[in-house]
Amino acid sequence: MNVRLDRLKVLIVDDNKHTRVLLAQILRALGITQTIEASDGVEGLAALRSHAVDIVLTDLAMEPMNGIEFVRSLRTGPDSLGPMLPVIMITGHATMKRLQEARDAGVNEFMGKP
Repeated sequence: MNVRLDRLKVLIVDDNKHTRVLLAQILRALGITQTIEASDGVEGLAALRSHAVDIVLTDLAMEPMNGIEFVRSLRTGPDSLGPMLPVIMITGHATMKRLQEARDAGVNEFMGKP
């Protein structure tokens, strides 16, 4: 099976510009060249209204809309922009309570920040 990673479009939602750049560089190294960046959940939702994406990478701790609120809006908001869109949450706040809350909001996978 030949997987065409260059066809994937990934939305990166993180309030830290350096983290967004680092994630985009890692994705490019894997062959994923189409990335869209947003600095918080509000911008992430706006990006989803104007771009079709295949995967979302989002941080948990952001303002004014954090990652859990973003995913909840993505899954069940009035627009329901991505009820089935794969979401990977990248967080340095990996307490069991936060992980359960994110899972319940609709996060598919987690990745811890160092």
